[in-house]
Amino acid sequence: MPITIAVGSRSLFVTATAWLFILLGVVASLSALVQNAMLASLLPALSSSSPTVSGLMGLMLDYMPWVVGTGLVMSLATLASAIGLLLRLDWARRTFIGLLVVAIVANLLGLWLQQEMMQSVVSRTLGSVALPPQALGVFGGFVTAARVMAVVVTLGACGLLGWIIRRLMSAGVRREFA
Repeated sequence: MPITIAVGSRSLFVTATAWLFILLGVVASLSALVQNAMLASLLPALSSSSPTVSGLMGLMLDYMPWVVGTGLVMSLATLASAIGLLLRLDWARRTFIGLLVVAIVANLLGLWLQQEMMQSVVSRTLGSVALPPQALGVFGGFVTAARVMAVVVTLGACGLLGWIIRRLMSAGVRREFA
């Protein structure tokens, strides 16, 4: 019995993934543009009005335009590759997989930043406010729960992106792009 290969048949997975990331790309691009506009108007005021802006906050203010710009570039690249994915262009599939790998790496590196920011907030809060021992225990429980949830959500998102990569690299999906 001959083997029939369905070249060009369109799977629901690729179509749904493309549309989802087109929507996410549009929202993220618009968000980055708004953040860039807000940052451009607020950064001079924050830098000049407060001489006490130093340390981690000063460092964040210095690098914020680069972070927002990188987010905009990544959003636009995701949008373009998702449109190409919808059109079943092989370069778009490969680019999309690369962007998902970059997103996984950024999320995993972001775990460190999440934990550092949480530690900074907790240390500043506990340093400025005297809490009774009962409230301190509850506060510590909330902090622990927030840290655990941040790790669980980040690892879950990375797992989901890894699953999408695996499906996009499968033989059936590659045939759609032939």
